[in-house]
Order: sequence, then C-alpha cells, then structure tokens
Amino acid sequence: MSHEHVSYLELLARGAAPEAYDRPVLLARASGAGPEALAELEEAKQLALRVRAELEGRRRREAELSALFATAHDLAGLRDLDAVLRAIVQRARSLLGTEVAYLSLNDPAAGDTYMRVTEGSVSARFQQVRLGMGEGLGGLVAQTARPYVTDDYFGDARFQHTRTIDTAVRDEGLVAILGVPLNLGSQVIGVLFAADRRARVFEREQVALLCSFAAHAAVAIDTANLLAETRSALAELERANDIIREHSGVIERASEVHDRLSELVLHGGGVHDVARAVSEVLGGTVEFTEAGAGTARRAGGHAVREGDDWVAAVSAGGEALGTLVLHGRPDLDPVDQRTLERAALVTSLLLLARRSAGEAEQRVRGELLDDLLDAPDRDRRLLRERAARLRTDSEAPHVVLAARVDRPAGDGDTDAGRRESADRQRLWSAASHLAATRRGLASARDGGTVLLLPLGPGETAADLARQTAKSLGGTLREEVTVGASAPVRAPLDHPDRVAVAYEEARRCLDALRLLHRSGQGAAAEDLGFLGLLLAERRDIGGFVDRTVGQVVAYDRRRGTELVRTLDAYFASGMSPARTKDELHVHVNTVAQRLERIGRLLGPDWQSPARALEIQLALRLHALSDAVGGK
Repeated sequence: MSHEHVSYLELLARGAAPEAYDRPVLLARASGAGPEALAELEEAKQLALRVRAELEGRRRREAELSALFATAHDLAGLRDLDAVLRAIVQRARSLLGTEVAYLSLNDPAAGDTYMRVTEGSVSARFQQVRLGMGEGLGGLVAQTARPYVTDDYFGDARFQHTRTIDTAVRDEGLVAILGVPLNLGSQVIGVLFAADRRARVFEREQVALLCSFAAHAAVAIDTANLLAETRSALAELERANDIIREHSGVIERASEVHDRLSELVLHGGGVHDVARAVSEVLGGTVEFTEAGAGTARRAGGHAVREGDDWVAAVSAGGEALGTLVLHGRPDLDPVDQRTLERAALVTSLLLLARRSAGEAEQRVRGELLDDLLDAPDRDRRLLRERAARLRTDSEAPHVVLAARVDRPAGDGDTDAGRRESADRQRLWSAASHLAATRRGLASARDGGTVLLLPLGPGETAADLARQTAKSLGGTLREEVTVGASAPVRAPLDHPDRVAVAYEEARRCLDALRLLHRSGQGAAAEDLGFLGLLLAERRDIGGFVDRTVGQVVAYDRRRGTELVRTLDAYFASGMSPARTKDELHVHVNTVAQRLERIGRLLGPDWQSPARALEIQLALRLHALSDAVGGK
C-alpha cells in the first residue's frame, strides 16, 4: 500500500474535515507525480470521501437513534409533561443543527394555537404569540397533516401571512422554518418546528427525524392526558368512597341517636338529657334555650344555619317552646340536620309531657286551696295528706296573697274581655309556677289569683307581697298588684283562718288600686291608718309603733318632751311661734325639738298624708296611756 493511501486511512481514522482529503493529491502533484499516479490518488480520495460520508451518516443515525431511544425512555417514566416536551424540542434542535426549535399546541376551547415549549428563542413576543386556527406555516401543516418547509418564510406565499405572526417571526429573526404535525390518530393537535435565522435547505432525513420527534411528542401528550384522566377518575372514585363512608357514618349516627332518644323518652329523660345525647352523637355542643325573642322566626320544622351554628325550633301546635342550638359543626350533613330536627321534635314532646304534668299538679294545688277557702270544715287529716303529696311547707306561717293584672282597658268590649281572660290564664300559670317553687298553693279566683305562700326566715307579709308583685310582673311583663294578709299560723290546722285572711288580702289589693299604686305589693301594715281599717285584726300598738315609735322611745331614753311638742305643734296649726307659747319655751327650743323629730321620723313627716297618720298615732298613743293609767 502506497504512502498516499495510508494518509487517507489516517484522515478517516481521525475524522478529518472534507477539505483535508485534497492534501495528498496536492502533495503528489507538487512532487511531480505522473498522470496515472494522480488519477489513482483522485480515485482513492473519492473512495475515502464516500467512506467518510458513510461513517458520518452512521454516526448521525446513531445519534438520532440514541436521542429517540432517550425520548422513548422519557416517555416510559413520564412524570412531568413539560419536562418531556422540553427534552424533545432540545434534542430536535441539537440533531437538526438549527438555532431555534419550538412546539405549539391547539387550544380548542379558545379556538387558537399557543406556544407550549421554545428552545433557542430570544423574543418574548415570539414565545407568547397565539395564532388563529389555519394561520401561518403551522396552519398549513395542521390543515394538511403533512410536513412543510420554507427556506425563506417572508417570501413564501403558500400559507396565510398575518401581521401578528409576521411580527413575531421577524422579531425572532427567523428565515428558514420546518414544521411537522403532531398527530393523534387523524387529528392534528399541534406542530413541532425547527428554524434558522438564515436560509437553509432541510434534507429528507432531517424532515423524517423531526417527524419522529413529533410522533414522540404526540404520544407524550396523549399519555399525559390519559394519566390526567386516570388520576381524575381515581380522585372521583376516592371522593365517591369518602362520600359512601361518610354517609355510612351519618346513617350509623342517625341510628344511634334514634336508639338513644327512644331510650330517653321511655326512661323519663329530660330536655337536657336529649341535648347531651345529641351533642355526643353529632360531635358538637347542643344547647336548649327557652322560648323568647327571635324564636318564632325559626319555627318551621327545619334546622337552619345561623353563622357557624345550626338552630332547630322546638314547637308544638304553632307555639314556640324554645330552640336547640348546635355549636361546633358548621358543615352539617343533611342526615345530621334531620337528626337535629328529630331531637327538636323529641324535646317538644318532653316539654309538652312536662307541661301536662305541671298543669295537672297546678290543678291539684288549686283544688286544695279552693277547699281551704270554701270548705274549711273538711277533715284536717285529709288536708294534711294532700298537702304532703304536693310537698308544701305546712309548718311555717303562711300569707294569703290576692293578685290581679292591672292594665288599661281596650277600645272594644269584646277585645277587653278577651284580653282580661287571657291575662287571668297567664297570671294563674305564673302564680302556679311560683307557688310550686315556694312550696305553696295557688288558684284562680274572683277575676285574679290567690296564693298561699310560706314566710321565709326574717320575712314579713309586706316583703312577700312586694316580692310576689315583682316576680309575677317580670314573668308576665305586665303590672301585677298584690295585696297580702297578716301571717296565718298553721293554716292546715286552722283552715277557717285562710278564708278570713283572703278577705283581708283582697281589701288590701282594692286599697292599692284606689291609691293608684298598681303594680305594687303591700300588706295592711304598709297602708298606715288605712291598714287599721282593712286589717282583720286591729293592731293599734303596731300602728303606733310603726308611726311614732321612735319618738316615744327617744323620750323614754332621754327624758325629753318630743311627743308633747308634736301634740302642741299640730294643735297650734303647725306654727312654731304659737307652739312656743303653748309650751312656754323659747322659739329656738321648739325649732331644735322639731329638727330632732325630723331626724327620727324622716324628712316627709310634715306632708299631709304623714301628718295625718302621725296625729292619729299620737291620739291612739295618748288613749292607750290613759287606759293603761287607770
């Protein structure tokens, strides 16, 4: 083998550029080689170049196959669609040797095409361009589902040019562009492009290579869509399973609360027992509130959401009895809502049962008090037994109280009569409740209500009258006037005294209304000298003591003459000057005594009403002293 042939092998071995293969021929010509030698070298050069081209083609195909294999590997482990598409575009650009490669996808919802991935682009306008369907080179590729190539984009009239596309392409500086379709079956979903900023010719092998990458990109997109659909389906199945599990749990809770509520009703449970049971089952806090302002608007039989709470009305026959309020469960399942509503229904039944039992007990209490008033000759042993069953306090002194609602009459007689009847019913109900809580008795009587209540430690009849008027008035939100009798000891042992005490309480009630003191409570002792006329027992000593007792006691302790000064003062027409003449003292002495009397009796002791009571008390005091002196 000649030296020149060895040179060509060396050039092939080191992969020299094509122009290097001219060197052996030039050296032989320079050294004076003959025509035959030169022709042989030329033939060897051509053979070496063919071998070089074959090796170059093999290397290129090997690189292409390697890139396609890597792309297939990416697809097999597809996790991020954008990452796979970016790798495909990068490999296409590298193998085709273009300056730019990019991939666009169709957007059926928007009716246009948008850039999904770009590689080598430097123009923000180009990277963000959106094209109408059928526009530009990509539109031609999508329309025909075939590759298209142009070596001079702006001079090619085969496709529709638009200002938007041409501006973006010019901004990027592209000249030669190759576009191949991304096919899913018969549908074109996008286009894969390779482009240069100079004129160039794309060979068939390069077009085929880009088509292969486009096929991989289409498979990647299809796979990603299938994975997304699968994930969505799995998520739907998981949500469906969660719903099934949740509904199963809700049904179990509903069954549990049904059993517990049934057991509560059968074993005599109360309203708060129902609230506690529902709280445990629903996982929140249920509270029962009595009927009041705002209850009626919820009365519809359904649980409604108010803020973060759920509220269910407790009602019966259109009457609002209260509400059940669930805290801590803002998102309540419909079945749990029905559970809360069922608990409200059970609560209303328990309340009605309790009301029926209470009304029955109230009637029994009223019947016992009626017997004490109307049939005092009844067997006292039987009266005591009936009182014991009602858990009344029969040992303490009792006071009889007469109560009436005082309100202005309406314009119409019918309306006034209806209101008065309703007032009597409400008053009886409130009085019965008060009597039950104080271990006493109550009954409707004479257009009002009569109560027989025990006195508490240190309590007077007047105290009890005022407390009763305040309590009943607050419950009814109306003025309730209450007259009280003097205390009755052992009323069950002396039932005849109860009727007498009731008449005294009624006289006291009438006096309060005549004195325009409606809405107050009082006993005879509160009414001054009028109380002497109203009271069954004429407690003259008590009246004197309450009226001028402090002045009398002061004279006894100090040896003063305040009582005599009072007598002289009233006898002199309440004139200090005439009083000093009557007493034969200096006027300053009279003034000092009157000041002392004012401190003992209070600042209003000279008012007409007080002055009248004081004068009467002074006469009665003088009378009692005269009688005692004898």
